[in-house]
Amino acid sequence: MSSHDARGGSARLVLLIAALSACVSAPPPPRAQAAAARPAQRVQPTTNTWPIKPVANPPRPFQEIDQRETPSPALVSVVRNLGQSFNGKVGIAVRRIGSDWTVAWNGNQLFPQQSVSKLWVSMAFLDAVDRGKLRLADTTTITKKDLTLFHQPTAALVGNTGWTTTYADLMKRAMTQSDNTANDTLLRAVGGPDVVRGFLARRLIKDIRFGPGERLLQATTAGLDWRQDYSLGRNFYAARAKLPMAVRVKALDNYLANPPDGAAPSSIVAALAKLKEGDMLSAGSSRLLLSLMEEAKTGPQRIKGGVPAGWHYLHKTGTGQDLPPRSTGFNDVGIMTAPDGTSYAVAVMIGSTTEPIPVRWQLMQAVAKAVAANHEKR
Repeated sequence: MSSHDARGGSARLVLLIAALSACVSAPPPPRAQAAAARPAQRVQPTTNTWPIKPVANPPRPFQEIDQRETPSPALVSVVRNLGQSFNGKVGIAVRRIGSDWTVAWNGNQLFPQQSVSKLWVSMAFLDAVDRGKLRLADTTTITKKDLTLFHQPTAALVGNTGWTTTYADLMKRAMTQSDNTANDTLLRAVGGPDVVRGFLARRLIKDIRFGPGERLLQATTAGLDWRQDYSLGRNFYAARAKLPMAVRVKALDNYLANPPDGAAPSSIVAALAKLKEGDMLSAGSSRLLLSLMEEAKTGPQRIKGGVPAGWHYLHKTGTGQDLPPRSTGFNDVGIMTAPDGTSYAVAVMIGSTTEPIPVRWQLMQAVAKAVAANHEKR
């Protein structure tokens, strides 16, 4: 797209939003005993391609709206116009909880989830708690070998002897701060990616993939093979910067073409609706997870920034890697609840775009405003 077309797309989106205001490898080889005698290990681009392994839940045939009930025609129009006007690949879905309809744009296409996938880890863990296999009060110790990359506030707490805490604390950190090391620790405790995929399958959730874990996902997306020293300081960023641009572009293109953590917005809002209705977890576990989502500190200017006074919003964000001028996996999914108690599951997933963050915020906020403006009391 030319810069003129991109500016035109941004202008159309801004105008639309104005109108609405009224109505995210293996470790290095064992060190040789004579490591000092050989040069430092070179950064090697990965030879991995997606998918790393077969991923469950392939996408279903596209269906824009479930017609068993009729949503507001104005909401259908706004969602379509927002999707069409945005300069980038975007998926939008809105589902009224307790009803049969979903309004969507690119609703059944797979978009990178990034940290949205922390939802499924916490759900799988709480499902294990419900079945008596794990306890939130149990403790675990995190050491340097458990650290991952990007956002991981827990890394500051891990000294030479490690840091011990409860799984309940780790879940709160994962869901409210989007802490990657906290989430990966929960994932290991529950049994790994296959357990999460199995949980989604048992709950009949289609079109939601779960990737290989944070370290392998992010390393391969960047064009690297994972090494544990990448978890320390700026090592990952330095290694990524040394790669030829062609390697990084190819790796990112491969990821976006077939994201191993891909999910359909319509499937995400269906899963959120089931969570709210108590069909994913026990009543107690459902309340706990929803309360953690309400405490989320990430993305205050995404969908949440457009939720009107008197409404409540609980959510999970996700943010992927940037390779200027592209940004990827800029997401927010959650549940909006009106003053009368009616709830809507909402997902806005920007797979890739060259638009700046404020324009992405405007899109997400416009979806929230459209839901509120077209809310019909029961």
